[in-house]
Amino acid sequence: MNVHDEAHNLARAIKESAEYKQYAELKATVSQNEELTAMLNDFQAQQFQLQAKQMMGEELGPEMMEQIQSLYQILMKDPLAAQYVQAEMRFSMLINDVYNILGEVIKFGQ
Repeated sequence: MNVHDEAHNLARAIKESAEYKQYAELKATVSQNEELTAMLNDFQAQQFQLQAKQMMGEELGPEMMEQIQSLYQILMKDPLAAQYVQAEMRFSMLINDVYNILGEVIKFGQ
């Protein structure tokens, strides 16, 4: 068995998955709406900042949490944004599962 060939097979399987196809389709649709794209980018940037602060052990202020919650609620009122966020979450969960499976092998070798 060639590991590189199997990695390419995994990449093809991911691209053929329902999670990837739905995410890619919605991403293409969302990218045509500049205002929605800007809102989603802002939401993702704030989420990233929040996660970075959590990882660094910083205390999160209530205003930051309220701001993210508020933006999330606004996004969820838009059906396309809600579909996109949900599809992105499902795809992220798929990729996270793959990383966890690979991580188990890497930990075993140590």
